Amino acid sequence: MHTKLFIPGPVDVREDVLEKMSTPQIGHRTKDASNLQRGISEKMQKLLYTKEMVLLSTSSGSGLMEGAIRSCTLKRAAVFSIGAFGKKWYNIGISNGVQVDLYEREMGQAMDPNMIDEALKTGKYDLITVTHNETSTGVANPLEEIAEVVKNYPDVIFCVDMVSSAGGHKIKVDELGIDIAITSAQKCLGLPAGIAVCTFSQKAIERAEKVENRGYYFDLLNLYKCILKRDYQYPSTPTLPHMFALDYQLDYILNVEGLENRFERHLQMANIVRNWAEDKFELFADKNHLSRTVTTIKNTRNISVADLNNELKKRGMMISNGYGDLKEKTFRIAHMADKQPQEIEELLDNINDILKI
Repeated sequence: MHTKLFIPGPVDVREDVLEKMSTPQIGHRTKDASNLQRGISEKMQKLLYTKEMVLLSTSSGSGLMEGAIRSCTLKRAAVFSIGAFGKKWYNIGISNGVQVDLYEREMGQAMDPNMIDEALKTGKYDLITVTHNETSTGVANPLEEIAEVVKNYPDVIFCVDMVSSAGGHKIKVDELGIDIAITSAQKCLGLPAGIAVCTFSQKAIERAEKVENRGYYFDLLNLYKCILKRDYQYPSTPTLPHMFALDYQLDYILNVEGLENRFERHLQMANIVRNWAEDKFELFADKNHLSRTVTTIKNTRNISVADLNNELKKRGMMISNGYGDLKEKTFRIAHMADKQPQEIEELLDNINDILKI
């Protein structure tokens, strides 16, 4: 029996999308491959509300995070973290020899735009990173407010991890002035893990031209130049099965469900879980900055989350325990990709039955 996943990635993938991954292979240096990759980039531009170049990577989103901070930091980077996945940017920078400083907020809180302003006022930084949707805490950062601050510093490259929100939250990349917006397949896009996507602004391109040691596989400037030179051919072997599926899924998102309907469905599912959590437990995150794709819930009843999950698995379902230090103190219910509100209701009914609440 398949276990339905209500975890913040990987997500359940529709059968028709999985079938597209078994499309017969084509030569990755052919015109057909170019057309496939170009089409994906153009459709992703619509989903991300951008006219900037879109790059594809045969990796998880972490690969493009590495590419962004290494390719575009000339002087020093500032990482603004609200949880475990925000801090990952810092660890990536340190591991790549990038000069980087970490600014953190308390778990469950959104980033304070004033903190970003105070840091950028020093003039020390030419790149910043922000995690939009922190899946460890269920917080969605106020990108609009943060963007207003960053716009006052035109020389700063603005990088945003949107791995768990792009396609679930409406994020207008160009309006926000985001230079590198990163997402990957196994969250709201509803594919298996293995392909990641990022935007790459003209400002980021010009910055990368000045950076000497950008690495090799995740050198964003090299990816960009290669697809221009070779007509959407990538320097390394691409994951064509993911590309077949992503191209198909983007057509579904844009033309069958529709972007606005998709965003609304994610909010509807989030509200169902939030209302249940406030009735039966307590929300962990700041209520003014809640994620639309994952809800983190305080374990106010002191249940065994592990035992609950074991019982859920017997019924063909799975949720997430708390992350890191929040294990057993919280639990997480994800509501993203192609999940439907009735599936969320079914999950919660089962939790109520198991816990007798």
